[in-house]
Amino acid sequence: MRGKPTNQKGDGRGIVWIQGLACGGFVAMAPAASLLIGALSAPAIAAWMLDRVPGRPVARVVFLCGAIPGVRPLLAFWNLNVADASTAFALLSDPLVLVSAWGAAAFGWLMCQILPLGVRGYLEITNSARSVLLRAERETLIRAWGLDGQ
Repeated sequence: MRGKPTNQKGDGRGIVWIQGLACGGFVAMAPAASLLIGALSAPAIAAWMLDRVPGRPVARVVFLCGAIPGVRPLLAFWNLNVADASTAFALLSDPLVLVSAWGAAAFGWLMCQILPLGVRGYLEITNSARSVLLRAERETLIRAWGLDGQ
């Protein structure tokens, strides 16, 4: 047998198949709910497809931030006695539903882009301030110990 076997432990292909089967089963069993969930989580799906970092940290944040405002329309959908496509479209036609879910997902993505820059800037400022203090203390110690001529 040449090359790496495809069914080795840690390959990750098996779980992808199981997730695909579960997702397909859910779409077949509850197409209206799938429509609503798919529309609310469209930014998370896009982030998942675009995020190539192992563990997909940005996609996870986008999903979590977008899922928070998506709970209310999903609960409204499931609490209604008629859970069909027209109900899903009626919930999605409310502009506040998609704007809040997609806006929260966009906020999560933006925080993933801006927060590391802010933390890095803060650390650079504190490190440079500490460096200035340490240099000044070093100069005073050199003068105090009489090591100026060396």
